[in-house]
Amino acid sequence: MRAMQVTQHGSPLELRTVEKPEPADGQVLIRVAACALNFGDLLLVKGTYQEKPQLPFTLGMEISGTIDAVGPNVKGLSVGQKVISYIGFGGIAEFAAVDADICLPVPDSMPMVDAAAFPVGYGTAHLALDHRARMQPGERLLVLGASGGVGLTAVELGKLMGAEVIAVARGADKLKIAQEAGADHLIASDSGNLREQVKALGGADVVYDPVGGDLFKEALRATNPEGRLIPLGFASGEVPQIPANILLVKNLTVIGYYWGGYSKTNPAVLNDSLAKLLEWYADGKIKPHVSHTLPMEQANEGLELLRTRKATGKVVITID
Repeated sequence: MRAMQVTQHGSPLELRTVEKPEPADGQVLIRVAACALNFGDLLLVKGTYQEKPQLPFTLGMEISGTIDAVGPNVKGLSVGQKVISYIGFGGIAEFAAVDADICLPVPDSMPMVDAAAFPVGYGTAHLALDHRARMQPGERLLVLGASGGVGLTAVELGKLMGAEVIAVARGADKLKIAQEAGADHLIASDSGNLREQVKALGGADVVYDPVGGDLFKEALRATNPEGRLIPLGFASGEVPQIPANILLVKNLTVIGYYWGGYSKTNPAVLNDSLAKLLEWYADGKIKPHVSHTLPMEQANEGLELLRTRKATGKVVITID
């Protein structure tokens, strides 16, 4: 089968012919239709992600496709079903062997591009806001990087869950996309003095931050007493160091959170969340924003769109 592989850290992906996998015990074989790209893919290519697959490996964290074969001891899934899955890596390929307990059936009416763009963005935001932060209706949610793959879904879900949403992004075009997703207030990330702008709106009760760096420091100081902060990525390149004295004085909580870890430690929590999100999709309450769709051969161009921050929402690679 064909697959886009990392053969050397820091180098472009290579389109290679590799052995087609077979489903092991408890696995299904998925004929991949589409694979969405994520910021974590850039880190995997560089070799700086928290997980480091052995070279060479196939890139791609989240996929949609059709079950092509079922391994032993698999229940509830069958050949021909449309599914989504979060697999960490291995998605930009014609086939992927995936543990059945991290596969979820999707409606036949759901386009494969929407399905591929669904798990990481929506799953990350929903588990963060609901399961980890326990956000309540009426609270004020501050979303940094609000036009990106996981930021835009936080804006959309935050509004759906009853929050007052403050979106922070760079540039008028990206802020407009956040507004269309439901943001109540818009702040340009390069306008300066984020702390004072957020405090003028009443401060933040929950901070959702895939950016890190100086924006996190500003957001920390704009968080209301007993607020919760969720650092879930560091797109700025800087991992913030959190002063404990500020946490103490304001009774703040910083919540450790890695969505992908649930696929290994507690897949049921992840699947329950995705099932709820698919219900909202079927009801027309949410819809993935995909700014670019590219064929497998142009996966490197897709990664460049993420690296240069020219994409909004998701970039999806289609597998022919």
